[in-house]
Amino acid sequence: MDEVLKRRIHKIKKMHDSVKRRAEVYSTLGTLDDRGTARALGSLQRASAPGKKIQKIGFILFLSPEPFTTVAGVPMIIAGKYLDKVYNGATISDIGHEAKRFARNVSDIKDKMR
Repeated sequence: MDEVLKRRIHKIKKMHDSVKRRAEVYSTLGTLDDRGTARALGSLQRASAPGKKIQKIGFILFLSPEPFTTVAGVPMIIAGKYLDKVYNGATISDIGHEAKRFARNVSDIKDKMR
């Protein structure tokens, strides 16, 4: 009987420690709810494309009838094309797909070497 009580008490202590750790984790997760963290996580989900936006503005300026806007529109179109080539707008899902493809290629190479 005494041994059974000791086991139950030990089990209750383990559950108490687990609940305490869980409560600490949840309370720290609550402190992460700020605008900076949300903005950073959001940018990982949906990447912006500044090159496309600059190109659109450049085409709008190029096609407008004033003579000064044409002069400003052409460099904006060129800058937008350059930003499309340079800027990496990869999201988390793109990185995951690329990692899977890389792992598949490595396993194919290993299979061919055998």
